[in-house]
Amino acid sequence: MAMPGPARSPAAEGATPAMAQWFAAKADHPDALVFFRMGDFYELFFGDAEAAAAALDIALTKRGEHAGEPIPMCGVPVHAAESYLARLIRRGFRVAVAEQMEDPKTRTGKTPIRREVVRLITPGTLTEEALLEPGRPNLLLALVPTEGRIGAAWLDVSTGAFETQALHADALPAALGRIDPAEILAPAVLPLGEWEGRRAPEQRATPAAVARRRLAETFHAASLDAFGNFSDVEAVAALQALDYVRATQAGKLPLLSRPAPLGEAGRLELDGATRASLEILRARDGGTTHTLVAAVQRTLTAAGARLLAEWLAAPLTDPAAIGARQESWAWLLVNPAAATALRAALRRAPDMARALARLSLGRGGPRDLGALRDGLAAAAEAEAALEGTLPALLAEARAALPVAPALRAELNAALAEPVPARLEDGAIATGFDAELDAERSLRDDSRRVVATLQLDYAQKYGVASLKIRHHAQLGYVIEAPAAAVEKLRAHPDLTLRQGMANGARFSSPELSDLDRRITEAADRAAVRERAVFAHLVTAALHESEVLAGCAAALALLDVAQSAAALAAPGTWCRPEVTDTAAFQVTAGRHPVVEAALAGTIAFVPNDCDLSPGRRVLLLTGPNMAGKSTYLRQNALIVVLAQAGLPVPATAARIGVVDRLFSRVGASDDLARGRSTFMVEMTETAAILHQAGPRSLAVIDEIGRGTATLDGLAIAWAVLEALHNAARCRVIFATHFHELARLEGELAHLAPYSMRVKEWKGEVVFLHEVAAGAAGRSWGVHVARLAGVPAPVVRRAGTLLAALERRAGDLTDAGALPLFAAATPAAAEPEPRPPATPETLPPADPLREELAAIDPDCLTPREALEALYRLRALLPPDSVPVTARIDPVQ
Repeated sequence: MAMPGPARSPAAEGATPAMAQWFAAKADHPDALVFFRMGDFYELFFGDAEAAAAALDIALTKRGEHAGEPIPMCGVPVHAAESYLARLIRRGFRVAVAEQMEDPKTRTGKTPIRREVVRLITPGTLTEEALLEPGRPNLLLALVPTEGRIGAAWLDVSTGAFETQALHADALPAALGRIDPAEILAPAVLPLGEWEGRRAPEQRATPAAVARRRLAETFHAASLDAFGNFSDVEAVAALQALDYVRATQAGKLPLLSRPAPLGEAGRLELDGATRASLEILRARDGGTTHTLVAAVQRTLTAAGARLLAEWLAAPLTDPAAIGARQESWAWLLVNPAAATALRAALRRAPDMARALARLSLGRGGPRDLGALRDGLAAAAEAEAALEGTLPALLAEARAALPVAPALRAELNAALAEPVPARLEDGAIATGFDAELDAERSLRDDSRRVVATLQLDYAQKYGVASLKIRHHAQLGYVIEAPAAAVEKLRAHPDLTLRQGMANGARFSSPELSDLDRRITEAADRAAVRERAVFAHLVTAALHESEVLAGCAAALALLDVAQSAAALAAPGTWCRPEVTDTAAFQVTAGRHPVVEAALAGTIAFVPNDCDLSPGRRVLLLTGPNMAGKSTYLRQNALIVVLAQAGLPVPATAARIGVVDRLFSRVGASDDLARGRSTFMVEMTETAAILHQAGPRSLAVIDEIGRGTATLDGLAIAWAVLEALHNAARCRVIFATHFHELARLEGELAHLAPYSMRVKEWKGEVVFLHEVAAGAAGRSWGVHVARLAGVPAPVVRRAGTLLAALERRAGDLTDAGALPLFAAATPAAAEPEPRPPATPETLPPADPLREELAAIDPDCLTPREALEALYRLRALLPPDSVPVTARIDPVQ
C-alpha cells in the first residue's frame, strides 16, 4: 500500500496571480499536500483541501472560482499548524509548506506576495517535537539493489545519526525489522513486504564514483574511505538519502554525523516474524505498554530511551563488545553514590541532539538553545559524578562531557529563565545586550504611555468605559461602547474608523503618532533580538561536533544507569556471554509477564539447559500451563544478554546466538491471501533454510493448523531437520506427545513437560518445567475453564475416552514410521483414515451424566437427586417392577 496522496488538480490556465503561485508549487510537489501561507493561515485548495478536510475532520469551504467552478478550500491556523501536521503525517501524507517570502508590512506594489516552498515534510524527515516520539529514532532508509546485494543507508534528520550496510538480498526483511524506518526510498522493483506502506516516491540512483565524490565533499574529506570501508552500493544509497533530505529541506542539510559502515557481522539477526512474536519494541496491537523495552526501561532522558531501543533492536554477537557494555553498568552497581549523582544530573538533561538538528536547519527556537545550555550543565554534573578508575565505555563517555565552557557561559548569560517558546516573548535576558535593552526600554515606556493616555481620554471625553487597544490593521484606536458613540462623534479631533456590533472605534492624531513611535521601537527591538539569537545559534553550531559527542555520551550514561537500576534489587543477573555453544539459564523469568503480574502473584521461574548434549528441548503439556511464556522468556533472555543488559534469572551462561527465530503464535494474513497454517509453514520454512549451529529457535505447536496426522507428520519431520540438519539450539513445544518417543533416536533431544496437578476433579497449572513428557493435554478441562457449556464438555469427555482407547493405533509401527530411516527412497506408508463421527460410539446419556458428577463436591441432598437422575436414564425394561415405586410415596 502506497502513501495516500491528494486528488488531481485542474489545469492552471486562467488562474489569478496568487493561485498561479499555488499551481506552480503543486506542479513541483504533485504527491504532497501544499500548505499555502496566506496571512495567519495555511490554506489548501482543490484535491488537497478535500483530502485534508477528510483526514483532519475540518470544514471544507469554497473560495473564488477557477475555470468557472468554485475552488474547494480549507485552512489551518499558522500557530496551530504542528498539531495538524502531526495528524497528516501519521496518516501517511507528505506536506509541502509554501511560506510568504516578503513582509506584507514593508512590501510595495500590487503584485502578490512572493511565496516559495521552503520545506517538504515527510515521515522520515521530521524535526519538530510535536511530530516525533521522544524515545524512538525516526529513520529515513535508502535501498539500492544490485545483483544479489542491496546497499542500505539510513539517517535520522532529528538527531544526525547516519549509518550504512551492504546486505544480502535475503537479509532485507530482517534488516527492515531491525531498522524499522519511518520512510523508505526504494525502486518499485524491490518488494518491501509489510513495510510497503512506508515507501516514498522513487528516486534516481547516482553512479558509484559520483556518489563517493559527492559524499566526501559533503563531509569535507578528500575521500569517502576516510570514514570507513564502504561498498559502492552503500555509497550510492547514502547519497540517495542525503539528496532526498536536501530536496525536502529546500537545499539545506541538517547537522549529520559522518556515515558509519556497519559491515555484515556483529548483530544478532531477527526476522520480522520473530520481532513481532517477541514484541521487543512494539506489541502486536501497535502499542508499547507490554513490550520488552517497556519492561526494562529505567532511562531518564529521551536520548537514553532511543539508545536503549537501539541496543534491544540490534543485539551484538561479539562477546568482548557485550562485556564492555556489561562493565559500564556493573561499575555503577558497585558504586551506588556515583550512580545516584549521575541520575540527578541526567534528570536535568534535555534532548540536545534534536535541539541541534532543529537549529542547524534554521527551525530552532529559544528553547533549543536552552536545551543546549541545560545539557551542558548536566554534562558538567555527570562528569563530576564519575570519579576513579572507570571501565572503557564510561571513561570514553566522561571524556566527551567537558565541552564548550565559553558557549555554556554565554548561553547562561544570554537566555532568560525560564526560556519562552517564542523569541518575541523575551527570550534574551535583560543585561546581556545593551542595544537590545535600550530598544526594549523605549518600547515598554511607550506602552506605559498608552495606559496613561487612556485615563486622560476617559476624563477628557467623559467616557469612563473607553479603552485604547491595538488593532492589526488600524493601529492604536479608542474603543467605546455603543452608548458613548454619539458623544465621541461630537468631538472634531476624533475620527470614526470602524463600527462594531456593540460599539465603535475612533482614532486621533495623537494616537496615530504614538502608534508609529511604538511600532518603530518594537520593530527595532525585534530586529535586534533576532540578531542576538542568530549570533547565539552560530556560536552553538560552531561547537556542533563536540555538542553532538556530549549528547551521545549522556545517552550512553543514561542506558548504563538504567541497566544498573534494573539489576540493583538483585533479581536480575549479569549473564556470562561466551563464544561457545553453551546455554544454561537458572531460574529464568519472562520480563514482560513478570512486570504485568507485579503486585498480584509471583512469577514461577524455570531453568533452561540447551547444552551441546541436550540442545533440543521438546516441551509438552496442556494449554494455559505456560509453554509459550517459557519459549519467549528464553528468547528474550538472549536478546537482553547480547544487548549487554541484565537478564531476569539467578544465573545465565549464553553462547553467542547469531540468528534468533521465534515461531510462537500465528494469525492469518488475509490481505495477502494466506491462512494461519500457510503463515505458520512460511515461518517454519524460513527457520529451516536459515538456522545454523549457532542459532536459537523457539517453536510452538507446529502442525496444529491442519489434520491431526498431517500435523504430527510435519512436526515430526521439522523436529528431525532441526536436530540433524540445522543442528541449532531449539525449544520445541508441541501437543503431539508421540514425539517424546524420539528421545532414543535423536541423541540431543531432551523431553520436558509443564507440570500439572489434578485435585478434586480440577486442573491446577503449576507453571513449572520438569523432565519427562506429558501424558495428556487436558484440553477438555481447559474447555470447561473457558466456559464451554457443560453438555458439550461432557460429550467431549466421552469422545476423548473413546479416542484414547484407540490411541495405540496412531503410534503402531504400521501407522507412522516412528523409527524408520528418513531417506528419500523410503516408501511412505498409507496413513490410517482418521476417526469420523460415524465410527465413534453413540452418545450414552447415562455415562455422560455419571462422568459429570464429582462425588467430593455433593451435599447429601444433591447426591440423592443425582441418584434419581441416573435411575431415570436407565431403560424402562431394565428396572424391576418392584423398584418402580417412588420411595417418597
